[in-house]
Amino acid sequence: MFVADVRRITELAWPVLIGQLAVIAFGVLDTAMAGRASAADLAAIGLGGSIYVTVYISLMGVLQALSPIAGQLYGAQRYGEIGEEVRQAVWLGLVLAAIGMLILWFPAPLLHLADATPELAEKATAYLRYEALALPAALGFRIYSALNNALSRPVMVTVLQLAGLAIKFPLNALFLYGGMGVPAMGGPGCALASMIISWLWFVAAAAILMRNPAYKPFAIFTHYSPPNRARQWALVRLGVPMGFTYLIEITSFTLMAIFIARLGTVVLAGHQIAANLGAVAYMVPLSLSIATSTLAAQSIGARDRVAARRISLNGIKLAVMCAVIVGAAVLFLRRELVSLYTHDDTVLAIAVPLLPFIAFYQMFDALQVMTAFILRAYKIALIPTVIYALSLWGVGLGGGYALGFGLLGDIAAALRGAAGFWAANGLSLMVAGALLVSYFNRVSRAAD
Repeated sequence: MFVADVRRITELAWPVLIGQLAVIAFGVLDTAMAGRASAADLAAIGLGGSIYVTVYISLMGVLQALSPIAGQLYGAQRYGEIGEEVRQAVWLGLVLAAIGMLILWFPAPLLHLADATPELAEKATAYLRYEALALPAALGFRIYSALNNALSRPVMVTVLQLAGLAIKFPLNALFLYGGMGVPAMGGPGCALASMIISWLWFVAAAAILMRNPAYKPFAIFTHYSPPNRARQWALVRLGVPMGFTYLIEITSFTLMAIFIARLGTVVLAGHQIAANLGAVAYMVPLSLSIATSTLAAQSIGARDRVAARRISLNGIKLAVMCAVIVGAAVLFLRRELVSLYTHDDTVLAIAVPLLPFIAFYQMFDALQVMTAFILRAYKIALIPTVIYALSLWGVGLGGGYALGFGLLGDIAAALRGAAGFWAANGLSLMVAGALLVSYFNRVSRAAD
């Protein structure tokens, strides 16, 4: 059964992986193209982007609750209820979009905390207001994506993401640098390009849901549904811990970068390269996790708990195997990988020694993200959130600060600087992975 389960998981995972890499490429394009405009534009992209991503990912995490709920309903063949859950998710998305738009439209308090200069604050505000206008569409597309993942139909999402990436470059160039009667907007132009693409995605997704016969059994648009308290509460009860989990992950890496920035620009540059490579490597277990949790949720809905546990365990095995391969590649090709980003010997000297830490934690990263997603398939999100908070904030950030700034004295002198933060990060993922696997094992056995 292992081979059969692996085949089912990989068939779902590969389009998710391609789509996730396309989304990452959006940020890469923005950074590279804004850097050619001016340092102020690049800084605005960095600051504005970090604020937007924090808001978006947190709100998106709440809506991700639709995926395990719809997945279980699909497995139980309760197709009409899937349409109802989508309609309720839309109501929730509208509330979340309103909250997020207010935060992004009036970012002054956040920019003040960042001690932004007037020029930077002006550009970052313009950037964030375009992203505020994009947010309703972005969250709407996330509902579409969550639904498709639940139905084992991720390909169309990937197609739309790749199409968006194809037009991202020309739109960025037009709004960033100006042309064809359009004035040069600098960094905020990247956000305008993203806003246009987000609304194109939303319109395309809505058209597909309305016109594609594959979605007809779910009766999504057959009638109006007012907010339902019980269904809304089910989404919130599962979604809020999921959103908070995403927030913990984001803030742990954001604060890590802020702390490392105190060690100097060169150290921060080396760290950023390592962080980017780590993010790319993370896409492999993430895509496998989404696929495995989808199949597990469908099996739970079909009241086949034995199959759900078997698929989950085989997904964990597959993720670990892939993690070992990725980790080995990072370890043995570390200099070549860093050289893709820079030829500065000083930055190379900082970044290259950090990659063994990334190679080391790949297995534990795969374990934690896989089991966290599987537990969501069982509609369990609160305990994983607590585990994340204790491990990523406590062990990762707390331990990284102690090691990186030499608070432990000569005991860990070799781990001072950025290496200390990355060592603690690896340890935090080890702790999270061990606790989550243990908890999943208990939950799945009890379910059997």
